[in-house]
Amino acid sequence: MFSHVMLGANDVEKSKTFYDAVLGALGSKPGRIDDKGRVFYMHNGGLFMLSKPLNGEAACHANGGTVGFAGASPEEVDAWHAAGLAHGGTTCEDPPGYREGGFGKLYLAYLRDPAGNKLCGLYRPAQ
Repeated sequence: MFSHVMLGANDVEKSKTFYDAVLGALGSKPGRIDDKGRVFYMHNGGLFMLSKPLNGEAACHANGGTVGFAGASPEEVDAWHAAGLAHGGTTCEDPPGYREGGFGKLYLAYLRDPAGNKLCGLYRPAQ
């Protein structure tokens, strides 16, 4: 359904350090920086990117927006969350754990990255 996700970052190096850690916890290689200073991650068919806004204005997070990253197990999601906290992220929402909802039982963990973007680590058990 999605081709890619790109988030704005005011401090691309700080954001790269954060995403190298959290995406590395999910098995991704460190991001690559192109000649325009954008950071690219490719993993499991997904493309995730970071960039200073092209219009020259400050990057800001979307109110109500969340970017979700798939984990292979609750332990991998916990490692994702811990890596984020250790590299400049802040926890938000409820603590990591299982939730019941319209999509069944999900294991969720939420973070905000250094730029304030809301992220979710998600493990969906077989139902």
